Amino acid sequence: MKQVGWTLALLALGLAAATSHPVAQSASIQNEAVKDWTNQKELLTKIADAMPEDKFGFKSTPAQRSYGEQILHIAGANVGLFKTLGAKAEAPTINMKATSKADILKALADSYDYGLAALKEQTDQTMLETVNGPRFLGPSSRARIAAFAMSHAMDIYGQMAVYLRLNGIVPPASRNSL
Repeated sequence: MKQVGWTLALLALGLAAATSHPVAQSASIQNEAVKDWTNQKELLTKIADAMPEDKFGFKSTPAQRSYGEQILHIAGANVGLFKTLGAKAEAPTINMKATSKADILKALADSYDYGLAALKEQTDQTMLETVNGPRFLGPSSRARIAAFAMSHAMDIYGQMAVYLRLNGIVPPASRNSL
């Protein structure tokens, strides 16, 4: 939740800067959200694809979600959160019981494509409007909901990195830094 607070503070600072400095006027909350969402889709797709299909049922402990369930959790959360933006784009149906790698990766891609479509419908002005967020967020700006979706996915990303390492696989984002 701290990350969401920081994101909102940075968004507010960016908006203030955009209105007081002519050079900063090219900054756009909506454009930056689209860019960050697109980059996150690539990052999450790479880590999701890194686990072999026969390990998609792997759990770090019996009480945890499996690797495939972690990915479906992100997909389901993405769709649920972006529905609250009130976009015209049609939300995909996520089969939360999917077990094949192909079906799970498609669900993830569909959730990111839906989020991208919803973000592209927005403007800087509409990103700052308040909508009824999910119960745990309550009334929130569209920017806050998008930021929360991204931070939520990164929380799960961290868990997925551990799952990969427990299976002797270096996460794709760490491969170039070794």
